[in-house]
Amino acid sequence: MSYSVGQVSGFAGITVRTLHHYDKAGLLSPSDRSPVGYRLYSDADLSRLQQILFYRELGFPLDEIATILADPQANALDHLRARHRLLSDQISKLQRLVEVAEQAMEVQQTGVELSPEERFEVFGEVTFDLTYATQAHLKWQHHESYQRSMARAAGHSKEDWAQIMAEAADWRLRLTAAFDAGEPADGEHAMDLAEEHRQHIARWFTPCPTDVHGRIADGFVTDPRAFALAVPPTEQRPGLAPYLRTAVHANAVRRSPADDA
Repeated sequence: MSYSVGQVSGFAGITVRTLHHYDKAGLLSPSDRSPVGYRLYSDADLSRLQQILFYRELGFPLDEIATILADPQANALDHLRARHRLLSDQISKLQRLVEVAEQAMEVQQTGVELSPEERFEVFGEVTFDLTYATQAHLKWQHHESYQRSMARAAGHSKEDWAQIMAEAADWRLRLTAAFDAGEPADGEHAMDLAEEHRQHIARWFTPCPTDVHGRIADGFVTDPRAFALAVPPTEQRPGLAPYLRTAVHANAVRRSPADDA
């Protein structure tokens, strides 16, 4: 079977100009010509083209592809190993660029309008995971309470955030102290700490009824990213997230609906 340039272009999904370029470079020359001089490709030519396109997909330059095809048994594996190393390095570099881009996007996604220097100064180790913030935005963006919370977060000044973080740090110290001392999660002290956390959310972000607070606490157990916003990883202990969840739900039980301010 013989195939015209147009047919091969359609088979392979490449342009006629590309085929002409491969011919000119000596990489893929048609095996035959029609009586009027048109290029014609054989089945063997198509097989070679498949190899060329495979290596091109991996990013090999044309001169290196020509070297591989000239002696495939001797060179292909070494060339593929070298390309694998290069692609792995490129993936690592791109991943670092993704991380930089994510950090730059964080400010917009979280609604915290501070410069990077101010964010580091105020938040320290407490960071907003971009994937978590994005998922929360997609899930809750049309809910009034979420919109209110984001609007209030965006309106806080650097001084506001400094006070928020200072209150949170003091609360964390007392929470971990109660946990380390073995105080019961459904005891008065732990429930008081849970209530303090609920009031903190209500004061600085959005009204937080006990049922909403319970769902937040459930998230602390099911999603480490959520708990990291309340307690940084270096301050966490095994079992602390379930401890806080139990305290939150126990606090909800002891409170009356009228207390949900």
